[in-house]
Amino acid sequence: MEYRAPRTRLLLLHLSFWTVYFSFFFYQISYARRGEEVNVPRALLDASTHMLIMAGISYLNYFYFLPRFLKHKNFGRYVLELALPFICTVTFHIFLKRAIYENIGNHQSGFLNSEKFLIQHTLSTFFIVIFIAMLRFAEEWFLLEARKKEIENEKLTAELRFLKAQINPHFLFNTLNNLYYLAFTQSPNTTVVIDNLSQMMRYMIYESNHPKVTLSKEIEYMENYISLEKLRLDNQVPIEFTVTGNPERVMIEPFLFITFLENAFKHGVSNNFAESWVKITIELSNNRCVYTVQNSALPAKPPVENKSGIGLQNLQRRLELSYPGHYTLHVDSQPEKHSIQLILNLL
Repeated sequence: MEYRAPRTRLLLLHLSFWTVYFSFFFYQISYARRGEEVNVPRALLDASTHMLIMAGISYLNYFYFLPRFLKHKNFGRYVLELALPFICTVTFHIFLKRAIYENIGNHQSGFLNSEKFLIQHTLSTFFIVIFIAMLRFAEEWFLLEARKKEIENEKLTAELRFLKAQINPHFLFNTLNNLYYLAFTQSPNTTVVIDNLSQMMRYMIYESNHPKVTLSKEIEYMENYISLEKLRLDNQVPIEFTVTGNPERVMIEPFLFITFLENAFKHGVSNNFAESWVKITIELSNNRCVYTVQNSALPAKPPVENKSGIGLQNLQRRLELSYPGHYTLHVDSQPEKHSIQLILNLL
């Protein structure tokens, strides 16, 4: 079923060729000699038998002899096998035409018995057989291309699933660390964290299995994550999260935005650093999404771009697979501030 489209195109090509061929041949034998009365039944009989015989020898080669040649790659054997049915078909067809036109006059009868007609008919049959054979090679090429595309799509899909599978345990590991910290300090917010985590796990298990999700669900997931971080930081760090536009109408790949958010809290925020801050913005307009994450840079911390962990590497690979040529990623690391901006041209 996966090769239906190329097979349908080839079938239409075959039907179109024989329709045009029949029409041209019928016109030729009916109106070639002006001034003579057209015998429509005889012309239809000649055109029909002509096309059926041509199609018969052509598709005998197409379905039987040519596949054997493609399998064994023996050209000499192929020519010898095809020669006998080809000669028999041409001979039978010539005698059939002579029988159809035996009572129409000396001129036509003389031409049908001439050497010129024998050569002309043999060559025309040969070229028709060759043309149909070329369609067989076209079919093999179409099927090869279809298989290549299918394999490529399967590989890309498998790779995307693998990358998503890496993201989920990575985030879960970070969140469990936060939960352990709250439980260790006997924080009353532990139940809130568990509730937020359960909502996030629900998203990770059910929603993220879809190729795309609404941006509003991704934002809800991010808000739950931010709530967890606020609790861990005792609400001492200024955090701004602004969304401009309508996220309900936007579809994106799941888990595209969370990695930048994780990195902002991991590398730019600390209870021991009074100047910590995080600012997140999502701007939507005209099939364009601009996602920006800015955060403070912790003292004595190397730039984030030099600590390219598995999460950021996976995200860049997912962008290449899901939005090839439709995204722009800007990274700006400064001594006091780190900024990442992702621009998506939504498909």
